[in-house]
Amino acid sequence: MKIRKFLVAALAAVGIAATTVGGATAAVPAPTTGSLQRYDISSTYVSGLSSGGFMANQMHVAHSDVFDGAGIFSAGPYDCAQNNLNTALYGCMDTFMARKTPAQLEQLTRDRAAAGKLDPVANLSGDKVWLFHGTNDSTVKAPVNDDLATYYRDLGSNVVYNNTSASGHAWVSPIGPNSCTSTSSPYVNNCGGDPVKDMLTHLLGSVNPASSSALTGKLVQFDQSTYTPGGSPSAISMGNEGFAYVPRSCQSGASCKLMVTLHGCYQYFGLVGNALMDKAYLNEYADTNNLIVLYPQATTMTGNPRGCWDWWGYKSADYAQKSGPQMTAVMNMAKALGAGGTTTTPTPTLPAPAGLTVTGTTDTTASLSWTPVPGAVSYDVYRNGTKVNGAPVTTTAHTDSGLAAGTTYGYAVAAVDASGTTGTRSAAVDATTTGAAAVCVTASNYAHTTAGRAHQSGGYTYANGSDQNLGLWNVLATSTIKQTSPGYWVTC
Repeated sequence: MKIRKFLVAALAAVGIAATTVGGATAAVPAPTTGSLQRYDISSTYVSGLSSGGFMANQMHVAHSDVFDGAGIFSAGPYDCAQNNLNTALYGCMDTFMARKTPAQLEQLTRDRAAAGKLDPVANLSGDKVWLFHGTNDSTVKAPVNDDLATYYRDLGSNVVYNNTSASGHAWVSPIGPNSCTSTSSPYVNNCGGDPVKDMLTHLLGSVNPASSSALTGKLVQFDQSTYTPGGSPSAISMGNEGFAYVPRSCQSGASCKLMVTLHGCYQYFGLVGNALMDKAYLNEYADTNNLIVLYPQATTMTGNPRGCWDWWGYKSADYAQKSGPQMTAVMNMAKALGAGGTTTTPTPTLPAPAGLTVTGTTDTTASLSWTPVPGAVSYDVYRNGTKVNGAPVTTTAHTDSGLAAGTTYGYAVAAVDASGTTGTRSAAVDATTTGAAAVCVTASNYAHTTAGRAHQSGGYTYANGSDQNLGLWNVLATSTIKQTSPGYWVTC
């Protein structure tokens, strides 16, 4: 996989490759810089591909008090690698070397749980687990995936295992850019059908159809250092930025579920941009099923040149335990969003303000008004789910400033009583600023770089500001991007 990617990038750099990136509208919105907010999370799940699949299993097993189930594309059983790179490569991906049996790893799990290094094993009994392995996937061999299914079944989990697809080594989605049998960047394949729906249906129960229109939630780009032990993501092979997709319903206070999704090797944001977030087909279901999707990000470091999650001990011997540094960081992010089920938020006592109305807009502002709430001493105003007023709003009107022209924002308002308790939020209303929205520019990826809209690295093209992956860097590959703020370009 590494050699193939190097050759493709080398050919692209000299203009030989002829792959074209279409100008279709990106499924995921441009990121909004912010922090992780706490939401009303009713249940939490984890999913992942390859190293992210191994990591997803580790998270589920170690924190089974929090995670209610797992969806895993192509990975092996808990701590298969045994803190050894050779075992990881030749026993838990390929099968040249001997590896521990599922029964041995089940006993290891029980022993660690008894020592308090993992949550009680009994939690896994009845948990729903969905597994996927393609017949053209030779990266993590079928017997290793079979061991994962056996491991979970022996511990009493409710397992669905799809091992009949013709897929290569990839996340599989109805909007995947790669052919079904492919094992190549960005490792999101289209095999027909909808495995993502199958996964979510097993984990969540019946699900509403995926959204077929533009997504209405927001993609929050946050600083991972806030959640990383020691405050340095790079020290534990994690990227500076992580992402979370939050539907509008969750922003407005609805009870929501949380899915933590972990990318594979060579699939981290610093290399492929938003490819997984854009094409995994999770956000489309998130919008219609009250589901927040957290996308933590790993990156490269010495001992981890492919940007994998730690499932063999390249950073810490505790990598598969609750004390593992990456495990701790991802868990901190999930808890910041509300995973774990406990909250100290007071019960709202005041009703939602009625009559929220947009009274006017300019290129950079939106003005609102609403009906007074008896007992309210002030109000909080929320834009796309985030409070925007620094000081209490003591009237029934507010003007929000610093907005982008030609852009639609969602607003809600909540009353605050004398004790400082915030009441129920109002239904959201949309305000669209005046002026022209950002113009989409279609050009070859080479032209984007020469015009200062993008830059190239390793034979691939990245949009300036957002670093979204636009595809191969040559005069044949084309993409469509727009500038949402000075120097910040995103796919249209």
